[in-house]
Amino acid sequence: MSLADSPAPPGVPARGRPRSEAVERAVIEGVMKLLEDGVPLAELSIERIARTAGVGKATIYRRWNGKEELFVDVVRAAEPPDPELPGTSMRDDLVALLEQLRQRGVMTRTSVLLHNVFAQMKSSPKVWAAYHASVVRPRRRLQIEILRRGQQNGELREDLDLELVNDLIVGPMLLRTVMRPAVEEETDLSEGLSERIVDTLLEGLRPVKSSTT
Repeated sequence: MSLADSPAPPGVPARGRPRSEAVERAVIEGVMKLLEDGVPLAELSIERIARTAGVGKATIYRRWNGKEELFVDVVRAAEPPDPELPGTSMRDDLVALLEQLRQRGVMTRTSVLLHNVFAQMKSSPKVWAAYHASVVRPRRRLQIEILRRGQQNGELREDLDLELVNDLIVGPMLLRTVMRPAVEEETDLSEGLSERIVDTLLEGLRPVKSSTT
C-alpha cells in the first residue's frame, strides 16, 4: 500500500478560509508522491508540491505556514493515529501510548519510504523542530499528566521524578524502534511488548504497602 493511501492526519485549525479536507488530502498525497519518486526533502518547493497536487501555491499557504509545517502533517498522515486512551488506569493509558510507538516502529521497518522520511526529517533542523513542537512535546505533556494522575490516585509513588519515570517507560521502546537496526529479529517489536515494558517498570514504582504485624 502506498503511504498516500494512509489515513489523513488529525484535524488542524483552519488558516484563512474554512478548510477543505479534499484539498488538504490532495496536497499531502502530492508530497507523498514526490517522496515516493525519490525527490529529497530539500528539493520539495511549495511550487513543485502545488503543481503535483493540482492546486495553487496560495491554496497551500492558506493552510500551512510553510514547507516545514506541511511536512509535519505528511509525517503524521504516515504514522499510526494517536491512540484513544482507555482511561481505566494509569497502566492501561501508558500501554496504549507505548503501543502507538511500537506500531510506528513496525511500520518504519516495513516501509522503506517511511524510514527515509524520518531520516530526512531529522537531518532538517527546521522540520525536526516543527515536528517536536507539534507532535513530540504535546505527547510528552500527555505522558507526564498520566503519570501525575497515577501519583494522585495511588498507582505510583509520590516521591518519583515524573520526567525521569517517563523517560524510563518510553526509553526501551524508542531503543528498539530507533536505535536497533531493522535487520534484527522481528520479535524485538512483537505484540505484547508494550505491556511487558509498562508492567516491568511499574512493579518497582508502585507504592509499597506497609505490612501489619
